[in-house]
Order: sequence, then C-alpha cells, then structure tokens
Amino acid sequence: MIRFDCQLDRRDFRFRVAFEAETGITALFGPSGSGKSTAIRLLAGLEAAKEGRITLGDRVLLDTAKRVFIPPHRRRIGLVFQDAQLLPHLDIRANLTYGRFFTPRDERRIAFDPVVEVLGIGHLLSRQPDTLSGGERQRVAIGRALLASPHLLLMDEPLASLDAARKTEILPFIERLRDEFRVPIVYVSHAVEEVARLAARVIRLDNGAVTAAGSPAEVLAPVALASFADRFDAVSVLSAPIRRYLPEYGVTLLDHPAGEIVVPGLVPTGQGEVRVAIRATGVTLAVGRPAQVSVRTVLSGRITAIDRNESPFAMATLVLPGGQTLKAYATRLAFDALGLDIGDEVQALIKAATIDERSLAILPPA
Repeated sequence: MIRFDCQLDRRDFRFRVAFEAETGITALFGPSGSGKSTAIRLLAGLEAAKEGRITLGDRVLLDTAKRVFIPPHRRRIGLVFQDAQLLPHLDIRANLTYGRFFTPRDERRIAFDPVVEVLGIGHLLSRQPDTLSGGERQRVAIGRALLASPHLLLMDEPLASLDAARKTEILPFIERLRDEFRVPIVYVSHAVEEVARLAARVIRLDNGAVTAAGSPAEVLAPVALASFADRFDAVSVLSAPIRRYLPEYGVTLLDHPAGEIVVPGLVPTGQGEVRVAIRATGVTLAVGRPAQVSVRTVLSGRITAIDRNESPFAMATLVLPGGQTLKAYATRLAFDALGLDIGDEVQALIKAATIDERSLAILPPA
C-alpha cells in the first residue's frame, strides 16, 4: 500500500495531492502541467515537499512533521522515464545488471533470467544501446529497474517518445511484468488508451490537485461536456467477455448485454473479460435499428442525460443493459433534428476502426 499526501509551492504552481494505491498499476492521469511528474519526483525523493507524508507499506519515506526523509538511493524505488537513459559504454547485459550492484545480495528477490524472458530481450544481451530500436531500449530500461528488486516501480510517460507501432509492441510487456512480478507500479501518462488498458486505479490530476480517483470506467468517463478542443479525450470504458474471434477478419467479438462489440485484433479465448475504451466522438446515435450499414457494433441504450452548452456539440449519457454507461458526442443540430431527449431508447453505433487496439485490456477471471 502506498499512501501519498504532499504539498509543494513554486512561484506559479501549488501542489496539493493525496492518494492511496495498492498492488497493480495506479495511473496518474491528466493534462501537461497538472502535477503528474511532480508526484513521481516526490515519491522517488528527487524533490522535497514543503509538507507531507509518504509511506510504502510499513516504511515511512517522508514525514515532514517528524523530519523524516529517506534519500532516493535508500528508497528501493525503480524509475523508468521517457528516455531509456542506458549507459552507452556498456552492453545490454551490463546495463541490465547495473542496478543490482546497489541492492544488497540477500534482497535480490527478482532473478535475471525471468526478467529477460518476460521482456523478450535475451537476443539483445551482447548488443550496444545505440544499435537498439526505441522499443527495445525501453524494455531494457524496464528490465534494469526491475532487476534492482524495487519495492515500487515508477514509470513517467515511458511510451511518450515511441511511435504507435512501438507502443503497441511494448504494452503487453508492461502487462506481463505487472502480472508476473507483482511489483506495485505508479504509471504517469496523458494517453487515455494506455491508462484504460493498464491501470486498476486512476488518479486524475489537474492544476496540482486530485479531481477524481477510482477505476478507469469511473475516472475516464467525462462528467460534463469537455471543452471544444478536449472533446477527443472523452471516453467510456466498457467490459465484456469474449464470444469468439475471427482470424480470417482479424477481429474479436465481445458478448456485451447491449449487443455484440467488434474490436480489432485477435484476443485469445479462455481469458477473462476484455476492457475497451470507446471515444465519445466515435459513437453515432440512431433512432431504431439501422439496416445495411458497415458498422458492426450496434448497442441498445437509454439516454439518461444530455449535456449542452454554446459549442456546436452536445454529449449524451446512455445507460446500457447490464448497467454500464456510454458517452456519445454529436452536434446540437443532430440532437434537435432527431428530437432526442432524456428517456429515449436509441442505438449506439461504434466503428471498429475508431477503437484503438492499444486500449484493449484482458481482465483476469473474477
């Protein structure tokens, strides 16, 4: 269990953040300048709080009231940044084992071979850092942090510098280290697909304060109409068991109570439910079930709220059979032309092409 409660003042920024996190991945989510990286630096001991207390399990890392401050090198916390920061004069094997030198031998509980296997980097051990791709360098950086046998792993925008293909490549490795090594992770990102896929708990920050905390479904769904430019960040998070996958089409069918959901990619059957992030701008509303359309995902729902302002857009909240909610953006013109109102039964159309496969999380069986 991580307990974090810190205050920090800069000339143009006030930081007042408190949260708790358990095993698994806790995501710090929010816009640039919201305080995500400041929280990471305070957790790592790289910056001092004006007032605060940080505990990791039964260890007190910081307590300003009692003048307790554990320095960074004694906190047993691993860090992974945007830049892998590998040592250029060492080969990959030496880079991986570098952090272990600072860990007492009797506390090295994470072995070399399992980490190399999970991260898929065995073939890179004799290579030099400058010969690796960006995704390979980040996997090595994660391995180096993990091999120090940390009590906590901090990941500050670890995929921000990678292109879409490399992000897709590395996300499964982060899931595997989360599931197989059971090290608690605090993961900083402003990418909603990463957060929806990886996190068990999300802490939303804005302007140095916590504005929401809970599951991805609770925190990522907008509670009000987003600003004109931010409407693309409005998402709903749905989960459903796998019905079957169609390898000939490269899609997986999910069995949601509101209707079948078609997602890109092949998700292995025999797993738990799949969690998927759906952008509100990617949902089309229809009155009655449409015929002869290319969209395969058609979900039945009832409108429980419509949020409007002076922008061209309005946002509907739909309750789906089974109790999950779905947000849908459309122009105010469309809402009025269709005569949509609270209580109406509608169909929500979702193109598979608008679903980012990086958002698909396989949840463990209950």
